[in-house]
Amino acid sequence: MDKAIPKFLRFLKVERNASELTIKSYREDLESLVDYLGDSRDRAPAPDDITPLQLRDFVAALHEASYAPSSISRRLASLRSFYRYAQREGLASTNPAKPLRNPRRQRKLPHFLTTQEIGKLLAAPPRDQALGLRDRAILETMYSAGLRVSELVGVNESDLDFAEGLVRVRGKGKRERLAPLGRYAVRALQRWLAVRQLSSKQKRGDTAPVFVNKFGDRITTRSVARMLEKYLKLTGLDLRTSPHTLRHSFATHLLDSGADIRSVQELLGHKSLITTQIYTHVSTAGLREAYQKAHPRAHAQRKKKTKTTKKKKTRTAN
Repeated sequence: MDKAIPKFLRFLKVERNASELTIKSYREDLESLVDYLGDSRDRAPAPDDITPLQLRDFVAALHEASYAPSSISRRLASLRSFYRYAQREGLASTNPAKPLRNPRRQRKLPHFLTTQEIGKLLAAPPRDQALGLRDRAILETMYSAGLRVSELVGVNESDLDFAEGLVRVRGKGKRERLAPLGRYAVRALQRWLAVRQLSSKQKRGDTAPVFVNKFGDRITTRSVARMLEKYLKLTGLDLRTSPHTLRHSFATHLLDSGADIRSVQELLGHKSLITTQIYTHVSTAGLREAYQKAHPRAHAQRKKKTKTTKKKKTRTAN
């Protein structure tokens, strides 16, 4: 395994054009299995020596360590991919991970902000400071285009098309897409770029990053998260909110306003419609709540139920 894993990771980078983050995840998943099996061996096992029973024990150990079902599923997916490669390369005769089932996942509805809360957040950065203009542009762009934070920090100046209101985005698997920019995002970006270009530290050229830190270097995803946390505390909004919450809010608000789910899938850059469908549950939950509050018959039924409950309580007391 010590020799097979580096070969597999090199295959992902060269043949599959996988991102550094994806390769890092595969490395950690595979090395965790080697570490687990290494506790009872003097050396790392060969790929063909590992049995389905050993993998079941490994999964059981992950459950006992309170790993989330999504994390366990990801590790199993990594093992299946590794063994498909190992079989093609003659490193293994079978795929011991194939018969293993993923744990049942409980899909939680994504946390999102209301349109009023989004407005409050976007108005928080100060307009009389360079970093305030940058932060406003970051928040407006993430919400307007529904970007992942990794996509946002990777945007270069040459990716912006203000005339068409578009930004070129490099998403998962290095797939490119064009995402729309609303007029508020365009205005915020133009104001930030006008200030940024006055800095002597600013890099030039097609690969110049749009969003930079105070040293003129490309901003990191962690810096964006810290920046957002600062404005959440300032505005008193839910501290569970993350950069990805703006993407959730983008999708939910579009569906609430009647957008077609296929269009939302394209805008988000989702490969599968199943990933996008989680937002229909959020939208449906909101519609149900609005129905219960607004529909006269639903309101009457709720009142009647409450009245009946009170009568039962009175009888019990008597």
